[in-house]
Amino acid sequence: MDAQDFLGGKEERDGALIEEARKLFSGPVTFLKSAPDLKFLPDPNAPEVAFAGRSNVGKSSLLNALTGRKAIARTSVTPGRTQELNFFEVGDPLQFRLVDMPGYGFAKAPLSVVEKWRRLVRDYLRGRVVLKRTLVLVDSRHGVKPVDAEMMKMLDEAAVGYRIVLTKADKIKASELEKVHAETLAEARKHPAAFPQVHVTSSEKGLGIEELRAAVLGDSRL
Repeated sequence: MDAQDFLGGKEERDGALIEEARKLFSGPVTFLKSAPDLKFLPDPNAPEVAFAGRSNVGKSSLLNALTGRKAIARTSVTPGRTQELNFFEVGDPLQFRLVDMPGYGFAKAPLSVVEKWRRLVRDYLRGRVVLKRTLVLVDSRHGVKPVDAEMMKMLDEAAVGYRIVLTKADKIKASELEKVHAETLAEARKHPAAFPQVHVTSSEKGLGIEELRAAVLGDSRL
């Protein structure tokens, strides 16, 4: 098999996964429960893919875009509103779950709230055997901030593989986006658990959504 045949086969497989993911996400996607503490987690009987990101990074909008729903994950003008692990079930019969993790980096939150968030997230990451991948969302307009790097370090230490996803790519110029993408790739290479690819997305314009949807489906089968 030469390189062209290999690439052609890869494109065919990628295209098939994109179409399979589109069909799956256009079917049942339902909210299951919120877990403010580990004792409220659902039984670990299905693969999970988690979403992490700074407050106001566009996490709810991305979840809505991926699932093709307008409000499956509530969007809020108040950063840091989600302080629990929210579980969504994909497929009937159930294929896997999406987990909306509490937003981080909220400057005005009391120290006790921040510590509760840190403990919940750290314990979930370290102890959840069905967690297949985490997506770390980074705002294209700001790039990787110290709080993002801190989250990545937490994932490295928990040995949880993760993808970095740039959000709101439609909000900056193409030249700036290229620069942020390159800088984010360079940052990813410093982290042992980071996937060697950075996804570029826009929930508003649909940019990169079908590719990310396929990646989530593929990750759920690891």
